[in-house]
Amino acid sequence: MLAIAMNDPLRIYRHRWRAWRNERRIARERRYYADRFSTLGLSLPDDATIRDALDRAVPGRRPKRRGDLSILALYPHYNWENYALKPALEKFGRVRHYDWCAEFDHQRPDWHKGVRARMNEALVDRVRTWVKDDKTDVIFTYLTGALITTETAAALHSLAIPMVNLSLNDKEYFVGRIVDGQAMGLRDICRSFHLSWTSTEDALIKYRVEGGTPIYLPEGANPDIHRPCDVERIYDVTFVGQRYGNRPAVIETVRRAGIDIRAFGPGWPAGPLPMEDMVRLYSQSRVSLGFGGVASHKDTFCLKGRDFEIPMSGGLYLTEHHPELEKAYRLGEEIVTYKKMDDLIDTIRHLLAHPDEAERIRRAGHARALADHTWEMRFETVFHLLGVLKTGERQKMAF
Repeated sequence: MLAIAMNDPLRIYRHRWRAWRNERRIARERRYYADRFSTLGLSLPDDATIRDALDRAVPGRRPKRRGDLSILALYPHYNWENYALKPALEKFGRVRHYDWCAEFDHQRPDWHKGVRARMNEALVDRVRTWVKDDKTDVIFTYLTGALITTETAAALHSLAIPMVNLSLNDKEYFVGRIVDGQAMGLRDICRSFHLSWTSTEDALIKYRVEGGTPIYLPEGANPDIHRPCDVERIYDVTFVGQRYGNRPAVIETVRRAGIDIRAFGPGWPAGPLPMEDMVRLYSQSRVSLGFGGVASHKDTFCLKGRDFEIPMSGGLYLTEHHPELEKAYRLGEEIVTYKKMDDLIDTIRHLLAHPDEAERIRRAGHARALADHTWEMRFETVFHLLGVLKTGERQKMAF
């Protein structure tokens, strides 16, 4: 991650201390799982291994055509989920979505002293009712140990319905905090899912050590929402995202270099944007900036939703370089990356000075995102592995 540049010495010290502490924790976790993976003689599962395990756990599965599946979706909608996950799931059939956010606020101080237990009871009761009322082909969840208990995960598993869980930050939160003996990440519940979908490639061995069955797939984007807009480009550089970590310092450094850069999102003076305005902004911007790092961690990166949403929205995407991006795009041709602050500033200046080249990259990135990186494509891969979607309906995948 780019170095932080702040004028407040205490803030610098606190940021560096948190980064050092978190880096040590991540390094210890990485070493532990690498050692256990080797000691236990484990290997990562291939498609055939995953299907064989499912044949034993959920025998008698009958794959259906696209549009005919009955799907239970268990996840809270915070800000992006219903714009991305639900529309993609609905391409495959009927979706019954349970979202307890309106009834149970997991940010409440008394969450772990009673609210969480009531939410878990309500979740299991609702799912059992739905399963009893109608044949369910697959259960999709986006849950962590912070939301459900190991007992709830086991109860869902006991229904013997193919179940996949999505996790988007296992680099930092696979274990997470420990509360009342349970990890707030996926460590203690992952073995209850028939398939664990992680967007963090180096977390695959963590799942295997803990008895899970992982698949590596990053996020995607919804082309019905993230699409180019026919508008004038009125901004040189924009960034959309939360204000934390080194982001304010990086943006201020770019601004001091004489580049017009605007930031939107929680914590910035301009504030957050509605979804429609955010998508339009990508088309209004000559360059859309991204940060690939994990908050408060040095040189720790993972793929993010904006890696696919911005190119699919027609934005020219410039983000921090890390190896996983090379699996998704031709760097320099479909998106652009940077490593150091000088590199970032020079690259922005080059793109602004060469609009024809910038337009070629913008168009190529949009085409690649549409071809390989929709949420619908991600679910196709998952549903085929689970054996609930008929063969012959799978689109080309990049992962």
